[in-house]
Amino acid sequence: MTKTDRDILELLQQDSRLTPKKVAAAIGITEDEAKERVRALEESGIIVKYTAIINAEELEEEAVEALIEVKVTPQRGHGFDKIASEIAGHEEVQNLYLMSGGYDLAVIVRGNSLKAVARFVSEKISTYDTVISTATHFILKKYKVEGARMMGEVGGARLSIQA
Repeated sequence: MTKTDRDILELLQQDSRLTPKKVAAAIGITEDEAKERVRALEESGIIVKYTAIINAEELEEEAVEALIEVKVTPQRGHGFDKIASEIAGHEEVQNLYLMSGGYDLAVIVRGNSLKAVARFVSEKISTYDTVISTATHFILKKYKVEGARMMGEVGGARLSIQA
């Protein structure tokens, strides 16, 4: 991968709405070259998807997200990939990572309620033969997502606790 490709990726990670014209101007290439390089990055699978980061606290909708740690038995010839692929197939699953530490997989899920997430864990995740255990952590508040702050700066002055 070239430095130009890395520069394009960095720009698009900061703002995926940038036009080829703005990308080209920022890194000193032609607009046509910017279009072609972005297309090549998409076709190669390096750029997978463009998305918007939503501050759910500003929406009227009630949704629940949870981080589920999953301990599994790796399968011969597949390691963790087969079970990870099966879990990733559920629409509730937003993100899925192979992790080091006490648990093997970190699964971020979204549901309409605490009960819906709990039911997903007990009826779907826990039922796989290779799943040894799970630990569910409900996300209470998001402060930063994908490098974007989800709230304004907190005031700098602290209140005095002295009487």
